[in-house]
Amino acid sequence: MSGFTRDAKRYGDRLAYEALGSKWRRYHDTHCGCGLNWVTEHAEPAGFTVVKSGSGWVALTGPGLTEDVDESALTANALWEAETGKPGEGWIETVHLIDRSEAAEKKRKAENDAAYADRRERAARSKKELATAAQLKYLNSLVAKAGRERFDAD
Repeated sequence: MSGFTRDAKRYGDRLAYEALGSKWRRYHDTHCGCGLNWVTEHAEPAGFTVVKSGSGWVALTGPGLTEDVDESALTANALWEAETGKPGEGWIETVHLIDRSEAAEKKRKAENDAAYADRRERAARSKKELATAAQLKYLNSLVAKAGRERFDAD
């Protein structure tokens, strides 16, 4: 999802707009239709600075988007107008605050380890245990319903 973010690890103290490339490419293709790259041909000439690019994301900063704007009423109107040549719709977006400090990363890792411990344990058990009689009976009923030729092909 595209949106405004403050992420000290990635962008320092700057407010950035993380634009999901596929979303903005669709907007650009639908409303501009010039067939050119939306970042290099529209965003950069409009004065936006590309902070990060890759993996489908483009982080932008610049006047009217993240600089000299009312942060309580942030909109992507400046980017919309640069991409499509039309005035923005004025939808308000909140700023996502992301804490990527070492302490926050350790806490997030511990929470993930706890959340997925059961799955890892189940996966390890399933690699060691044979199918139960009930599981084999179920598989046989699937074969009977689908037919052996189709079941083998699938």
